Amino acid sequence: MRVAEGEMGVARFPSGQSNARITEYHADTNIRGYDDKASWCSSFVNWCLAEVGIRGTGSALARSWLEWGQALDQPQLGCIAVLSRDDPASWRGHVGFFLRTDAQYVYLLGGNQLDQVCELAYPLADVLGYRWPRPDDYA
Repeated sequence: MRVAEGEMGVARFPSGQSNARITEYHADTNIRGYDDKASWCSSFVNWCLAEVGIRGTGSALARSWLEWGQALDQPQLGCIAVLSRDDPASWRGHVGFFLRTDAQYVYLLGGNQLDQVCELAYPLADVLGYRWPRPDDYA
């Protein structure tokens, strides 16, 4: 969480420009070298985990996290929250670090939230799962 919090405010640049930091997030994923116009929520989570010696999915797909680590019955601060986007049956999704819930929302710290690293609320109904690293995920 400290690494993710330290990235707060990193944002996508306007059209015609690219934020090199977001390109760096993509470096350990299957879209290495892409600019900040590619979806980057999963790249951000992969990068944050790599910074603390935890292997991620290596994928830029948010739903790849549903197969990573171990499932949690109840979320824990800092766990990976995987959400659906648009249609729960589609391949599209979102991923970030769990902060808290209330009666209606799950709050995540993540990348590509309003085009930046920030805290944002999502409907609880969008949650597909919560994940935590297994011991063998540590580098």
